[in-house]
Amino acid sequence: MTPLISGLDHVQVEAPAGCEAAARAFFGDFLGLPELVKPEALRARGGAWFALPDGRQLHVGVTPGFVPREKGHPALRCPSLAAFQAHCDAHGVDYRADAEAGVPRVFLRDPFGNRLEVVEGGHESVSWDVPL
Repeated sequence: MTPLISGLDHVQVEAPAGCEAAARAFFGDFLGLPELVKPEALRARGGAWFALPDGRQLHVGVTPGFVPREKGHPALRCPSLAAFQAHCDAHGVDYRADAEAGVPRVFLRDPFGNRLEVVEGGHESVSWDVPL
């Protein structure tokens, strides 16, 4: 049987109006993600889109009445968490490290206060087949 879902296309984080410069500084300059051209029909809404190295995308979308996400978050992968932590330290970006989920990871905040996770490698995907 062909699966209904073939993968993940993008994740979106929310941000307040006027977020574009801070989004470009953090996601573009600090994280090194190239900015993508948004479709013409969506440009007036504000925000910015960024490319991830695996072909997926991270979108920063403007949300009226914005409130930072405390729990829900995207988890980004990196090849070396030590190198990522050194990069954060060099740029004065606070983070909290742990390995509670079985993989080395850090949690940090984007410029808008949203929670982000950066994990070394990735979480193991184990299917749990439970009969209905």
